[in-house]
Formats: sequence, C-alpha cells, structure tokens
Amino acid sequence: MRPRQADAMRGAFDWEMYYKRIPIPPELQRTDPSDPYESPVMAGGLFAVNRQWFWELGGYDTGLEIWGGEQYEISFKVWMCGGSMYDVPCSRVGHIYRKYVPYKVPSGTSLARNLKRVAETWMDEYTEYIYQRRPEYRHLSTGDLTAQKELRKHLKCKDFKWYMKNVAWDLPKYYPPVEPLPAAWGEIRNVASGLCIDSKHGSTGTELRLDACLKEGAERTWAHEQIFTFGWREDIRPGDPLHTRKFCFDAISQSSPVTLYDCHGMKGNQHWSYRKDKSLYHLVSNGCMDCSPSDKRIFMNKCDPLSETQQWLFQRVNATVLDKFNSAADS
Repeated sequence: MRPRQADAMRGAFDWEMYYKRIPIPPELQRTDPSDPYESPVMAGGLFAVNRQWFWELGGYDTGLEIWGGEQYEISFKVWMCGGSMYDVPCSRVGHIYRKYVPYKVPSGTSLARNLKRVAETWMDEYTEYIYQRRPEYRHLSTGDLTAQKELRKHLKCKDFKWYMKNVAWDLPKYYPPVEPLPAAWGEIRNVASGLCIDSKHGSTGTELRLDACLKEGAERTWAHEQIFTFGWREDIRPGDPLHTRKFCFDAISQSSPVTLYDCHGMKGNQHWSYRKDKSLYHLVSNGCMDCSPSDKRIFMNKCDPLSETQQWLFQRVNATVLDKFNSAADS
C-alpha cells in the first residue's frame, strides 16, 4: 500500500472514530484529573454530538412521549451501535427552563411507557429484570417498535449483554439486576418502650422518632412510615425490600441524633450492624442506637448490652443473611 493511500485510510478511520465519539476532541485527551472519562449513561438533553452521527443513529426515538427515557435510549444506542460517550469535567452547559409548559400532556401519558419502549428495543433478555421489579410495566403498550428494531438491525448494533460486559461492567456491583435478600425488614420495635421507629415520611435531615406501632392494614396512614429494610448495603432505609426510599439512617457521633440522610451506598455514617443482643451498632462511631421513651427521641449512645432502650426488634429477620453480615464484620 502506498504511503498516501495509507495516510488517507488512517485519516478516514480517525474521522469515523472522532465523529462517533461524544464529545471529546483529540486535544482534550490528557492525563490529568480533568480528563474526560467514559460514561455508560448520561442525561438525554445535555450533550454534544456530531450532527451526522446523531442522524445516522436515527436521532431520538419519535415514539417516546413528551419526556423521559431518552437518556437511556440515546446512551444504549451510541455504545451498542459503534460510538462512545464521555463526561468532560471542564465542560460548561447552560440549561434554560421556560416559565410555563407550552404544550399539553395527553391523558394517560406515563414515564413507564417510555421506559418499557426503550427496554423492549435495546435491553434484550435484561428486560425481564425490569418486570421483576416493576410487574405493572409488563402489560403496558409500547406502541409500534418495528422501525426501532429495523434501525438496530441496519446499524449492526451489538447486544445488551455486550454493553453490560464491556461498558457498564461495574454497574451490577452497585445496582444488582436482582435485589439481594435483605437481612431484616418491617417495623423496628423498641424493647423498653414497645414503640416503633417512625420516619414521618421525612427527607434529608429529619430526626427519627418513636411512635405507637401501627399494624399493616387499615390503620396505616400517610402521616407515619414505620416499615424499614436493613439491606445488602448494610444500611437501613424506609420502605419494604422492593420499594425502599433513597434515604438512610445516618449518625455522625456517639451522641448525635439518628437522622435520615441521602443514601450514598458507601457505608461510613450509614453503616449499621444488627447484633445478637438486638442492638443496632454503628461501626463508625462505635456506638449503639438508643432512645428516650418519655420524649420519643432516638439518638446514639455508648453501647450497653443490658439496656433495653438499646434493644430493637425487627418484624422479620433472615438469619442466614444476617449471620453473613456479622461474620464479615468480625473478620
């Protein structure tokens, strides 16, 4: 092959790789903390892309309604169909919101429909994991997917298993497709007072309180939230195992109140151990969850195995999972 022909072919290859890459120009490829880095998924409306490549991908799926799901659709499509996607730490993006919504949302429109449409087009057998978590999605109508599946075939896109293995390879570590069994869940009743922990449907910064225990059924009201899950991340979250909220029990010292704080999944202040003496032990502070039945406060204190105010009863316990947690903590 002649040198000029080789240069021309190399240039064509570089151009193809450049315009399918979102959004790094070669001059930004440096080895310092501000370097762009690969991202498996990004916000659907906040990206830079070569116009030719965007339309080769079919643009957005026109079957998606109003908004929602497009971030997954464009991300899966880019990676599976020959491109790549990067976060650029030093980039600047402006997003101007309208003061009003200039269109009407048709009745019956839902985000769930969009998410199912994306899953049925791109996620192959992994779609079943979604239905296991959201069984109500299974019977939703996605509309006609013929054009989207033809586009995927025309672009010779890889399958979703390839995406999970090569692009989002670390995702199952933090977001397992099948939720691992929790160690304990249900109401958390204090032995000394007979009262239950109640989060009052609070958000970040809300202090947990004791309140009269509510039985599941007609007596439950929105004013109370007394179902919690001690899950595989070894944190405690409001909600049952399949529907936890994104707030966790959090404490900062051996004498601080116990509050709800945004779950970060990194243990630390949100790392708890449910021990055989029924105490909720906080590893960072080396303290135990305690309470004052008279004023219904919940707070951290120095551990005292004989104190019934530090003893808590979960409604349900999986002894196998709990033993696994405690064995790992002891080793």
